[in-house]
Amino acid sequence: MTDKLTRLWATKTKDDEWWSSFVTAPLAIVANYGAVELPWITPNRITAASFLVAVVATAGILIGGTGCFIAAAILIHVSHILDCMDGQMARYRQVSSLVGSYYDRLTDQVQVTLWFGAAGYAAYAQSLSVVPVFLALIGIAFYGLRGYVKYVAIQIETARDPDYPAMMARLGRVEPEAGLGFGLRANVAWFIKEQPKALIADEGVFIFMLSAALVLDQLILMLWIFAASQIFWGLYWAMKQGMNIDADRQLPIQK
Repeated sequence: MTDKLTRLWATKTKDDEWWSSFVTAPLAIVANYGAVELPWITPNRITAASFLVAVVATAGILIGGTGCFIAAAILIHVSHILDCMDGQMARYRQVSSLVGSYYDRLTDQVQVTLWFGAAGYAAYAQSLSVVPVFLALIGIAFYGLRGYVKYVAIQIETARDPDYPAMMARLGRVEPEAGLGFGLRANVAWFIKEQPKALIADEGVFIFMLSAALVLDQLILMLWIFAASQIFWGLYWAMKQGMNIDADRQLPIQK
């Protein structure tokens, strides 16, 4: 049992997002303990199930009401646990594929749009003000900008140096610092180290933030935080990527 859990923990994304890192990803490992032995459960089917659950959660937000909001909050977490499970299972079975990774990331982006778009509508229905809708649109747009500038930068850098993606992949490798076999002190230190990630306001933060807002019925406050954080990080990454491209053009191409 311990050996299997250790191997499953090794499939966890080493530099995972906040909340994903110490909540949904570990829960996915527990769920995968039995799921990886069932051949009819595949990573791609889990990806599809995650997206389907996300759509049902969106419907719950649109319907509104305390019961539907709480149900949606639970389903958002279920969707994200499944979202963690698919990659873990693929790595455990050694069947990772580029196509699977593509659809996993694509559905992640669509889910954020559905959830926060629905939250903007639900807040509008409560307040009869268009401000929440505007906040949701701004947040979604600048969240999309974060990913867009990253891939534009990769395209430009790769045109300059075809070895750039491989170099960045090597630099992005992170060794595990916690888990089974690391001891209590190492795991506590890792947990504390993970907390500043909450300020990055990415998908892992959204899972917690949106769910808490639904349970507490504080959608408008959450949307203000969502919009402000995405404006900041969207502009930050746009400027940072631009400065990196400008600096890298002075460097010789590595052969």
